[in-house]
Amino acid sequence: MTRHMRSKFNSTKHAVQRSRGRGYTLIEMLIVITILGTSAAMVIPSMGSVGVLRIQAAVRSVVADVTFAQMDALAYQEERAVVFDEDGNFYTLTRVPGGTIDPDADALFDPKGPDQRYRVMLDEDRFGGSFLRDISLNGGTAIIFDEMGAPIASPSSSTLSDGGSIQIQGPDSRFRIDIAAFTGRVSVVQLD
Repeated sequence: MTRHMRSKFNSTKHAVQRSRGRGYTLIEMLIVITILGTSAAMVIPSMGSVGVLRIQAAVRSVVADVTFAQMDALAYQEERAVVFDEDGNFYTLTRVPGGTIDPDADALFDPKGPDQRYRVMLDEDRFGGSFLRDISLNGGTAIIFDEMGAPIASPSSSTLSDGGSIQIQGPDSRFRIDIAAFTGRVSVVQLD
């Protein structure tokens, strides 16, 4: 082979290698499309459950705050109450001084809450359209804890509460939060 032919052969060989390096083969494209399709099949159904996760966030918030009120009553040796407002779709954690419940005057302090009150609005976006429903707490809309953390029937009473339940409903699911008599133990049941 002459020198001229050898250089022509080498330049053709390099041109072929360069063209291969610039594009994708059909097999590479099919592999990428398959991976993207599989990823989309896994992600899209979980995106539909975001609404359910937000309703569950509302449920967790109520459970945590009821438990907090119970522990706060025990820690400060004072009565505490969680007052639910179904029409306003919120609840307030309050002190119970002098045997009366006044969520506006006696709300616990919360630097993030409206007017620095410990009031949780379930209309917020983070709760995904959750609504309070069927509140039945010892015949009323408040759960009261005495200084020992036990649920009681009314402020300054020694009669233990019958407990009760609160339902939280959203567009995709519904939950019932049960508060046990005598102990105040909180449990959650999904109704759908």
